[in-house]
Amino acid sequence: MSVILSARRAGHSFGALTVLDGVDLEVEDGEIVALVGPSGCGKSTLLTLIAGLDEPTRGGIAVRGREDGPSRLAGCAWMPQRDCLLPWYSALDNAALALRNRGAGRREARAAADRLFSRLGLAGFERSLPGELSGGMRQRVAFLRTLLSGKEVLLLDEPFAALDALTRGQLQEWLLPLLGEEGRTVLLVTHDIEEALYLADRVAVLSARPGRIVEWVEGARTTAAGRSQVVTAPGFNRRRERLLELLGPAPAPAGAGPESP
Repeated sequence: MSVILSARRAGHSFGALTVLDGVDLEVEDGEIVALVGPSGCGKSTLLTLIAGLDEPTRGGIAVRGREDGPSRLAGCAWMPQRDCLLPWYSALDNAALALRNRGAGRREARAAADRLFSRLGLAGFERSLPGELSGGMRQRVAFLRTLLSGKEVLLLDEPFAALDALTRGQLQEWLLPLLGEEGRTVLLVTHDIEEALYLADRVAVLSARPGRIVEWVEGARTTAAGRSQVVTAPGFNRRRERLLELLGPAPAPAGAGPESP
């Protein structure tokens, strides 16, 4: 398999604040990679850099070997935490926006989106406005819009963060085979360790700010077993414990006393 996405000693600063420093990353075509790390370590910033929405302050980031921002943007679709659905558009028209942005006519775009509504569990809600949909359904519409962009690389930034645990687990189980069928390359940012291991081929662990990748942990991506079976397996639990260990609080410096109240 070929490398579709790479970062070489990439770093980024906002003024005097260095958020990322020395990020090295290679993602193969069709691979799902999850990014985990402490809050503020630059995970979302890394996605915006990969997407070509900003340029790294240091080092380089390439998609299909091209480092310039417009080329990266042409190869990536970014799904932020918020679904960003237009409240005055129906679910179908919100999903079809990606195709409209690619130059498709309204009828053509709606027909293409409509063919996928049943597959994503949205049949019967084509004409519903976003305010009439549950949180999980809104995220499905947002994901469909991302999928219909036709981009090779999908950048998913905490796509299920706002959902309750039950809905989140259901959407993880729904998303996994769909990503496999599509064969897209995916970079997923999440704070949910179980989600990272369940969905990804590999999990990259970032350090506290300034973020850099400090370890890789093998993911459990498979469609051969149900989610409950996968997340309760001994190997999955060992990898979860390793991630918890890596993401735990940093040890206090030697000889440091307790903090003052």
